[in-house]
Amino acid sequence: MHSIHEVVRATGLTSRTLRHYDRIGLLRPTTTGPGGLRHYDRAALVRLQRILLWRELGIPLARIKELLAGQTDDLLALREQRESLERESARINDQRRAVDTTIAALENGETLMPEEMFNGFDHTVYDAEVRERWGDEAADRSNRWWEGLGEPEKDGFRREVAHLNSSWDDVIASGAPPTSPAAQQVAARHLAWLRSAWQGRELTAEVVRDLADMYVADPRFAKNYTRRSPEGARFVRDALHHHVEVAGVS
Repeated sequence: MHSIHEVVRATGLTSRTLRHYDRIGLLRPTTTGPGGLRHYDRAALVRLQRILLWRELGIPLARIKELLAGQTDDLLALREQRESLERESARINDQRRAVDTTIAALENGETLMPEEMFNGFDHTVYDAEVRERWGDEAADRSNRWWEGLGEPEKDGFRREVAHLNSSWDDVIASGAPPTSPAAQQVAARHLAWLRSAWQGRELTAEVVRDLADMYVADPRFAKNYTRRSPEGARFVRDALHHHVEVAGVS
């Protein structure tokens, strides 16, 4: 048996995420001890591994629940997984070629071409998360906004993401705590970026905390912040949580 704290440490998920999986019937604890402490056996950990694999492929939780419950034909499920893997492989190959192009241009003193640099980078890869957490209307609005941008605007948005991630890398590498002035300055910039992407909707403290939790819970988000430290995603989450508690989101 492994306690929920051990599972949190091993997976990088939050206890809140594991409790959510329990509430929706996706992953039940094997036993619940005194004080409500949850424990998971080997079978539960294997199930969790399968859940995280599917999540990394962008499959919604409701669909994962169906797959695990055997409500979908095994062969069909395998074909869906293969299609998802093929799409992910193609996207990664596009990104690798884009990085190779940038490296070659820098080495040879050539002009950088944004349409080549950012091939394979697409904000819509998180469409499933948006639909699950905030509904189809929010996802459709976001996609309409993105598709309505011109290429220069899309490039500017991507560059801001890259610059923001680099700033997190720098403050994490400095050894400053999440509550430090340096970390809070980056947190303020992060909120400003979120507000621009939120398209006029109210960006509440609850939404910010939920997004920050996703940075830790979802490996696809976490990898953006773990280049300097394996605890990078937790650092960003803690910094954003502290910021909304102290400074708010206005």
